Amino acid sequence: MVTEKDRYKTGRLTAKPAPIKGQEVTAATGIEPLGLGGTKDGLLYVPAGYAHDRPSALAVMLHGAGGQAQHGLSLLKGYADEHNILLLAPASRAATWDIIASKSFGPDVLYIDQALALVFARYAVDAARVAIGGFSDGASYALCLGLTNGDLFTHILAFSPGFSYTVERHGKPAVFVSHGTQDQVLPIDPCSRCIVPRLLHQGIRVEYKEFVGAHEVPGVVSRSGVEWFMQDEAEAV
Repeated sequence: MVTEKDRYKTGRLTAKPAPIKGQEVTAATGIEPLGLGGTKDGLLYVPAGYAHDRPSALAVMLHGAGGQAQHGLSLLKGYADEHNILLLAPASRAATWDIIASKSFGPDVLYIDQALALVFARYAVDAARVAIGGFSDGASYALCLGLTNGDLFTHILAFSPGFSYTVERHGKPAVFVSHGTQDQVLPIDPCSRCIVPRLLHQGIRVEYKEFVGAHEVPGVVSRSGVEWFMQDEAEAV
C-alpha cells in the first residue's frame, strides 16, 4: 500500500499551473491564511492590482530554522506589488524543514504541494515565472525542492544556503545565490562556495552574489534577487 509519505519521499511535487475558469476579473488582495495547516498554517500574499486576466509571477518563500510563515513572506513582500508577484509562504511541520529535521522528504513536501494546488486553482500564475526561495534552512530546502522540481520551478532564490540535496532531478531552473562573507551561522566556505561550483558543473545557470555581512539578507541583495527573477529569461524545460 502506497502512503502519502511514500508518494512524496523523493521530494516530487504534483501541482501544476493551469488556466482558471469561471472567475471574476478582480480578486481580494493582501495577506490571507491558507487554511491548510491548523496552528502552523501558511500565508499567501496577493499583490495590489492582481487580476485573473493578467497572470502573476509566483514565489514560494521558505523561512529559516525555528521560523514561521511570516518570516518567509517578509523576504520579498516589499517588492510584490511593484512586480506583480504572488507570494506563497508555507510553514514547516516541525521546527525546520523535513529533509533537515528527519533526514527525509515527507510532510513538508505534501503540505507545499497542497498549498500550490490551492494557489493554482484560485489564481492565474505565469508558468514562466515560478520561483522557490528562502533564507538559511529555507534556502537549503528551496535548493532541494527547486532542483528536484525544475519542471515546475523556473527559478530558485537561495539567500545564505547551507547545502543542497536531491534524490532525483527534473529540469534545470536558474539559481540565484547570495551569502555574507562574515556569516558565522552557515559559513560561506563550506556552504555557498561549495554549492555554487557544483551547480555550475551540472550545467545550471547561477547568479552568485557575495556581500560583506553576516547571516542576513540585506535589502540590496533581496532586491537584486527579485530583479534577476523578473528579468531573467528562463530556459524551456
